[in-house]
Amino acid sequence: MKIALINEVSSRDKNPLVLQALEATGNRIFNVGCTADSGELTYIQTGLMAGIALNSGAADFVVGGCGTGQGFLMSAMQYPGVFCGLIQDSLDAWLFSQINGGNCVSLALNKGFGWAGDINLKYIFEKLFSDPPGRGYPLHRAESQQASRQLLATISKETHKNFEEIIGRIDGKTLETVMNHKPFKEFIEKYGKT
Repeated sequence: MKIALINEVSSRDKNPLVLQALEATGNRIFNVGCTADSGELTYIQTGLMAGIALNSGAADFVVGGCGTGQGFLMSAMQYPGVFCGLIQDSLDAWLFSQINGGNCVSLALNKGFGWAGDINLKYIFEKLFSDPPGRGYPLHRAESQQASRQLLATISKETHKNFEEIIGRIDGKTLETVMNHKPFKEFIEKYGKT
């Protein structure tokens, strides 16, 4: 699975910790958000990046976040085909994977991120990717939950404009900042479908 790590500026110092925890999952990780040596990106810009990464097919999954996790979550959910959950611990991660079967998570990388925060990240990703997503929990509710997940995908298609139209209408400065962010630009050019 191709996973894009896209965190914003307030959590840039946590980027190495998130990257290390993600790399332990055995998936292909692309660190395309704010790093110690990159420019600044807001949660608005990183949410757009999540939309582009998922809608272009460059990423199968996005891990993002900000100080509280709320901003990135709200920003990413503005785009079609993005199903994001706010994850604070390993149980959140596992339940989100099993019940919601989403393709994007938002982490609170400042609020409540204290002692053993790096261990919490490790446990989050272990549980997030431990079982095939969307199976349902409890299992006797699996069929209902899978139907709900499919209905949500259908509603998302109906309630959003197509992604090309959205990109055409995004504020030019915001889009330029996102597409000029070198690691993200190279990632999309290499793996995205045009």
